[in-house]
Amino acid sequence: MALFDKVVQFANSPKGKQAVRQVTEKAQQLANDPKTRAKIDDVRRRVQGGGRNGGTGSGTGPAV
Repeated sequence: MALFDKVVQFANSPKGKQAVRQVTEKAQQLANDPKTRAKIDDVRRRVQGGGRNGGTGSGTGPAV
């Protein structure tokens, strides 16, 4: 049985559904926490190019 099939089988089991529910609740708690929210917003700004250098890259690595 392929790994993905095993994951799906677990996710559809009662224990799997309980685990998914617990992880979902924890993720919602973290998303609603102001400190975590600030970290997420900071990373989003940097990824979308709203950083100090205007999104022109990190300035490291070879030019392509």
